[in-house]
Order: sequence, then structure tokens, then C-alpha cells
Amino acid sequence: MNAREISEQNERLILCDKAMLSSETAGRRFPEAESDLRTCYQRDRDRIIHCKAFRRLKHKTQVFLSPESDHYRTRLTHTLEVAQIARTIARALRLNEDLTEAIALGHDLGHTPFGHAGERALQELTSTGFTHYEQSVRVCERLEKNGRGLNLTAEVLDGILHHTRGEEAHTLEGRIVRTADRVAYINHDIDDAVRAGVIAESDIPRDIAAALGDTKSRRINTLVEAIVKNSDNTIKMDSETEKYYDRLHEFLFESVYKNPIAKSEETKVSGIVEGLIKYFLKNPEKMPEEYLKIAAEEGAERAVTDYIAGMTDHYAVTVFSNIYIPKAWSI
Repeated sequence: MNAREISEQNERLILCDKAMLSSETAGRRFPEAESDLRTCYQRDRDRIIHCKAFRRLKHKTQVFLSPESDHYRTRLTHTLEVAQIARTIARALRLNEDLTEAIALGHDLGHTPFGHAGERALQELTSTGFTHYEQSVRVCERLEKNGRGLNLTAEVLDGILHHTRGEEAHTLEGRIVRTADRVAYINHDIDDAVRAGVIAESDIPRDIAAALGDTKSRRINTLVEAIVKNSDNTIKMDSETEKYYDRLHEFLFESVYKNPIAKSEETKVSGIVEGLIKYFLKNPEKMPEEYLKIAAEEGAERAVTDYIAGMTDHYAVTVFSNIYIPKAWSI
């Protein structure tokens, strides 16, 4: 018995009857020989961590556009925090931690530069529309490895696609990631807003702080414990905790997401994205070669959308500046 088979046997012995076992995966789009060392979900996790799209997340906005301080979250640190919370929940519920981690690490691979402002711009400015969760799946299936994709398992792709809204993932592990994403972003967005001076911890209504906790760590612990205690055939909090979570989200939305101090620069995002779309639709040959192949097979707009969605904040600004901003004359 090799290392992978021992891991699969341990899953059958340790995990609960609702867990998704790696030995029972629906498989990959393109069949592959099994690894002697790693289960299929461990391999998916590793493929995601080593892909280019994952590395680019370190330079993509979470909430505050291109923050200068070292301590604000980026899309990468958000992803890592989601993975940590999701793994804690999965382990406590005796669900498949490897599958949960793979979904969590891959859930935002398709996110745009400039956070949700960039996503909204692509939604509004392209004829086919755009969502980051569908783009995350496209990154995994079509864009990585020079068009070959990562060839992930069906369960990981399903969890990535359904991590944010609409239909739930088919596995409980995928549903954990959806919930962990909510727990992570509401708390670290508050933390970043406090660091930026946009709000203070004392601004959070007292009854919410009393119910959920008066610090980031206490709130996360309260929410995670509520999820573990109340999850069975689905992943959920108790109604009382959910009520206070919803109120905290409303507070965050009004105090941070709609705050003109925090969001003043977002008004410029649409102009940058629109300028890039117009330029590359008119000059598709200026895109990297991998996107020229997509343009030939799926149309120029699809290729331009993929190219812009994959940009980091800094790279998008640099490309825009090189196209539209005059350079100083030098002799």
C-alpha cells in the first residue's frame, strides 16, 4: 500500500459519513494516473498554489486600492485567511480538509485588478458580462499552463464556482468555503478599515460587539464555533448569530464599502478598464501570444477580458499609463 492509498484509507476511517472521500471523486476532465504520494485533492491544492494566477493575487486589491502600508490585506492574504478558517471548520466537522483547502485556495483565482470595482467594470463594459467566480473556473480550466488548464477534480471546480452566491456547492466542503469567505472578509475588512482610520472598533454597535465579540479574533471564534455547533446536512450558523452577522455586514457596508474616504479612488477604475478594453480590441496583436490564440478561437472580446481580468493593480495602471499618458521628452 502506497502513501496515497494509506491517506485514502485514513479518510474512510476518520471522516464522517457526509464527507467527500478522495477515493470517490468524480474525476478530472482529462484522466490522469494517480500519484503514489498524494490524494487527488492534495494534488489540486498543490497545483493551485504553484500556478501563476495564485501568485498574482498578492498584488490585487481586497478592499483598499493599492494600499501603501505593508499591513493591509490583498486578495492573496484574504485567500489564505479563508483557507485557514475553512480548514478549521472542516476538521472540526470531520469533513475532507484537503478538498476544503483546495477550494479555498482557488476560489478567487479569477478576481480582477482593483477588487470588486474591477469586476463591476468588466460586467458593465463587456457584452458577455463577467463574474469573478466563473472566471476562477476559467482560469483553472482554460487559462493556466498556456491554455492546458490545471485539470482539477470536479469537486474542486464545483466548490470554486459556487463559493459566493446562487446555487450551493454539491459538497459540504464547498459550502464550508462559502461560509468561511463570509467570516473572513467581514472581519478583516473591519480590521483594515480601523487601520486606515475609516472607522474605529468602538463604532461597531454595542449589542453586536456583545453578541459576536469586541475584537477580530473573538468575532471569528464566535462565528466559527456557531458554524461547527449548528452544521449537519448543511453548513450554517444558528439564527441568533446569523442575525448579528447580518447586522455587522450592514454596518460594514454603510461605514466602509460606501464610505467616500475608503472608495474615492474607485471612480477611476471604470475609466482605466474601459481604456484598456478599447485599446486591446482595436490592437489585439499587442496582447501576449497566449491571448492571441484565445482571440482566434473564442473572439477578441473574450481574449481581452481574460487578459485584463488577470492583471494586477499595478500592471493594469502601468499598461494604461504606457498607452495613454505622454512620456517626458528626453534627449
